[in-house]
Amino acid sequence: DPARLSGRKWDNVTSRQGDVLHYESLPPALEGVQVAYYLVHSMAKGAHGFEKRDDIAARNFGRAAREAGVQRIIYLGGLGAEGKGLSPHLASRQRVGELLRASGVPVTEFRAAVIIGSGSMSFEMIRNLTERLPIMITPKWLTTRCQPIAIENVLDYLTLGLTEPSAVGRTFEIGGPDVLTYGDMIRQYAAARHLRRLLIPVPVLTPRLSSYWVDLVTPIPAAYSHPLIEGLRSEVIVRDPSAREIFKVDLIPYAEALRQAISLTRSGEVETYWAGSRSGLDPGTSLKVAEGMIIEQRRVESMAPAEAVFSVFSGIGGENGWYYANWLWQLRGLLDRLVGGVGMRRGRRRLDSTRPGDPLDFWRVEALEDNRLMRLRSEMRTPGPAWLQFEAEPRANGGTLVIETVFFKPHGLVGLIYWHLLRPLHKLVFDGLAHAIARRAETQT
Repeated sequence: DPARLSGRKWDNVTSRQGDVLHYESLPPALEGVQVAYYLVHSMAKGAHGFEKRDDIAARNFGRAAREAGVQRIIYLGGLGAEGKGLSPHLASRQRVGELLRASGVPVTEFRAAVIIGSGSMSFEMIRNLTERLPIMITPKWLTTRCQPIAIENVLDYLTLGLTEPSAVGRTFEIGGPDVLTYGDMIRQYAAARHLRRLLIPVPVLTPRLSSYWVDLVTPIPAAYSHPLIEGLRSEVIVRDPSAREIFKVDLIPYAEALRQAISLTRSGEVETYWAGSRSGLDPGTSLKVAEGMIIEQRRVESMAPAEAVFSVFSGIGGENGWYYANWLWQLRGLLDRLVGGVGMRRGRRRLDSTRPGDPLDFWRVEALEDNRLMRLRSEMRTPGPAWLQFEAEPRANGGTLVIETVFFKPHGLVGLIYWHLLRPLHKLVFDGLAHAIARRAETQT
């Protein structure tokens, strides 16, 4: 979806759109392409029939690549010993590689197990289970061995594969330096997040029953969780060392990969949160969980121009107040002071301008783009980091869409309880704030 790239400013990058399930859309997208990366999976449309969709997609792409004169395809597939023991998900991943090769275009295939980094669905499953469950009744598959790999190392292999002559036409197994059980991975994640977690093994929970439990306690869509958990029966470790011998990648240990993933989300540096946070350009409210982050968004139309809307929301706080239910903001500041937080005493550094890094009551300005965006990072005492982002999106009719997004990264079960307890109050305050910004901008033009 090219709209997900709208917040990024990349030089010399052209965006083209095609649908691998519809062959006719692919030739224009592949025109002039020398090397194509194939990072497609079709589970998003549901667990039922994903193998058939994967087959159709791979056949279409291979044919279109051959006819467009593509010289090579680089494909990221799934690790696992070939044979009858593979789950439908892993078998489909490997069959896609076979179908791409059958097109006649040379293929470089990298096979990975669990990728450690924000956005990896397997990692998100580990993250959400560990964050949300202080006590886990664990099935036998938690003793299955796996060789996880840091997302940074996956990118190393994918980029080095572009220029390594001996990689053409070969399949490589890639993994990190640690071989762990899934139980080990959960325990180490808990330790990295300073969470106490108790794992109680039982022999009766099958992967299918486990998938229903994951549906109940995590936001992972069933279309992803069910096939992935079925694959946990299979041991996924590197047996062929060719990748390490040829590419000489400096592999990142699991503990360090965890630290990097957690520190990025804690500091708000994961670009996909901010650049991909829009749920659409229509007025309304949406709520989703992405990469362990709860994202609640409100979109309100204003007849004022974007410059006026930006002027209003960038002037919020301090002596200017919060435009709606200001006494509730003052009360929240007082409660923060009572537990040792910064409270509301800091106000604004400047009444007539805002700069990145400025304190703003119990927030701090983290990002500012003239006439478009302001993001605030909370400095309150909360069970998890939080951000409040305002955007002014110009409309074709001359007005502006006011986009207000709350980001909250709950720390364990306490963070989730905190979020749900305060959500009715947040709905009242943030709904009122978004509409107040829109109205105030109109009165000032």
